[in-house]
Amino acid sequence: MGFSVFLILITVVCFLLIVVIMVQNPKGGGLSSSFGGTQQIGGVQKTTDFLDKSTWTLGIVLIGLILLSSLAFNKPDNNVSIDKSNVPTEQTKTPAATPIPVAEDPK
Repeated sequence: MGFSVFLILITVVCFLLIVVIMVQNPKGGGLSSSFGGTQQIGGVQKTTDFLDKSTWTLGIVLIGLILLSSLAFNKPDNNVSIDKSNVPTEQTKTPAATPIPVAEDPK
């Protein structure tokens, strides 16, 4: 159950990371280019800083969730019982067959 929670959280963080990256301009302008080119108006610089910090934060959170999910995935579940009725014991094992030597034909 714990692994599925991590899987949902990882999916949400990935979606948010994609949205934040798609909002940014690849040439460095980002949202500030749509508000008048290189002029810094009011909160545009803060918006660019927010997008930059949120990208790094979401990336770090994503890596952390992946590492934590690997711990949850490797943890044995206490509710699972192993049926040992079909496992052969030492007494029920059959000995390995030995090859029979084949005589060569004399010519």
